[in-house]
Amino acid sequence: MERKIISITGKRQVTIPLKFYEKLRFGKELECFLTDGAVVLRPLSSSDDSFVMETLKDLISQGYEGDELLAKFAEQRSKIKKAISGLIDEADEIAESKRRGATTKDIFGEE
Repeated sequence: MERKIISITGKRQVTIPLKFYEKLRFGKELECFLTDGAVVLRPLSSSDDSFVMETLKDLISQGYEGDELLAKFAEQRSKIKKAISGLIDEADEIAESKRRGATTKDIFGEE
């Protein structure tokens, strides 16, 4: 296993070492999740993007096909991009202490 210590900026940003970035062929997005007390970052593969597939399955099940399916898919994708952009803006505001983020208690209530 290769290991490297990296810094975290004040905005909670990290730089993926070039050797790792190239070896794993990262694109412009990555998948991030928690597992067993570790943060895992891995390339997001557009070829098996299950979210895209689920969106298409849903639209097909609603009866869309052909050009209408393509138009509806483009509309859904645009809405998703706007929502993600809003989430990123919100995260930036929280990181810059311009906005309060949710706490575990806010999300899950009292233990």
